[in-house]
Amino acid sequence: MNREDILKVYEEGPEAVVELVQSLFAIIARLEERIKKLEDQVNKNSRNSSKPPSTDGFKKPQPKSLREKGKHPVGGQKGHPGRTLSMTEQPDHIIPHRVLACSCGHDLEEIKVLRRERRQVWDIPPQTMEVMEHQIEVKMCPVCGYLNKAEFPSDVTAPVQYGTGVKSLMSYLSQFQLLPYDRIRLFFHDLFKQDISQATFIQANEVLFEQLEEVETDLAKRIQTSSIAHFDETGVRVEGKLHWLHVASTNECTHYSVQKKRGQEGMAAANILPKFSGIAVHDAWGPYWKYPCLHALCNAHLLRELTFIFEQEGQAWANAMSKLLLEIKKRVWVKQALADSLEVTEVMMFVQRYDRILEMGLAEDARLNSQQPQTVKKRGRVKQSKAKNLLDRLAIHQKEILAFMHDSRVPFDNNLAERDIRMMKVQQKISGTFRSKQGAATFCRIRGFISTLRKHSLSVMEGIRAAFEGDPILPLFCS
Repeated sequence: MNREDILKVYEEGPEAVVELVQSLFAIIARLEERIKKLEDQVNKNSRNSSKPPSTDGFKKPQPKSLREKGKHPVGGQKGHPGRTLSMTEQPDHIIPHRVLACSCGHDLEEIKVLRRERRQVWDIPPQTMEVMEHQIEVKMCPVCGYLNKAEFPSDVTAPVQYGTGVKSLMSYLSQFQLLPYDRIRLFFHDLFKQDISQATFIQANEVLFEQLEEVETDLAKRIQTSSIAHFDETGVRVEGKLHWLHVASTNECTHYSVQKKRGQEGMAAANILPKFSGIAVHDAWGPYWKYPCLHALCNAHLLRELTFIFEQEGQAWANAMSKLLLEIKKRVWVKQALADSLEVTEVMMFVQRYDRILEMGLAEDARLNSQQPQTVKKRGRVKQSKAKNLLDRLAIHQKEILAFMHDSRVPFDNNLAERDIRMMKVQQKISGTFRSKQGAATFCRIRGFISTLRKHSLSVMEGIRAAFEGDPILPLFCS
């Protein structure tokens, strides 16, 4: 409005002025609300929200770990056995270095050796592929004239082919080390002087995918019947469209599944949660609550949200709640080290403190909201502040948040599933998207197998080779 418009309103009388001022205050309130949203968005980072560290950019937050500072120095501790390279008593090659003459010029070639000093060099010899030719005999029976042939080994099916060792290395590099096919091709060219097409790498992974069908089914069943399982999901692009990778994890097994949907439809298609009756650890996302199993919430997510409310909203109760959760966690760990659990009185004391902090939070949030300018009310559900939404969740799901305190088997956070799902982001960063649904399914099945091998400290390379040979070692240690 310019000066003339304002004077016209003034001439219309007091009511026109009041109406104008009220409309301006309403606009100011909406703008302040919008600015607050934008500031909150800018101030969110990997430390106070669920945003990944890769989104922090060059303005990475100062590290303020919620973990207590350790009392031990960095590196191996006293008494740690270490992994120093040591000599072997059976070297592959011995290279003698003789003393033929003295420094004075006297000939020592025939003089007796007093002792030999040793030094060993561990190295990799020049790499080359070995070609094994299989020859079968063909004989004609002199009696009946029948042409008899010996049989090739069952895995030798073509006139020329790559062996199990080469195919295992192909899958190891692409599915475990997450190298793009072009870089694997360069690897084989530089190391073995062998040019291999991309189609050969894809075919090797498809063969491994088929060999692991029963293993994937077995992993799903074991997670379905476990007492505690972790669940999470993350976006992934397949054929240029957004899909979702669902992960179900235990300390012993990992199962991956790519689905078109993120919510209950995708979870149902993954077919783990619908048959799960144990305790599901997750991040409180709505669709998880649709399943009748028991639930436990990830407190790492809560701590980040509480950090945001304390640092950006200035609400002291959030800091108090963070300290309480960490105190309970430390106390539970101490009891677990002693193979014990918290006393009933101690549990009650923690619950009472939890409830008092909630009351303090509700009062503080109400006070802060009363000081904010009121906007024009709209129909429908009343919008709440982030702090109030978090307070409601803390109140409604207290049992699930403190599940780790009531049951020592329940972990404090959902880090297991988050660690298992992190490799998908690494894969996308290095190799990009999946060009086909089959490629995504192949990746999920093989990675579930690899992740499970790692959880049992087994060799990934040996496990892949065993799978190619039709005898995956997985059932041996999961039984």
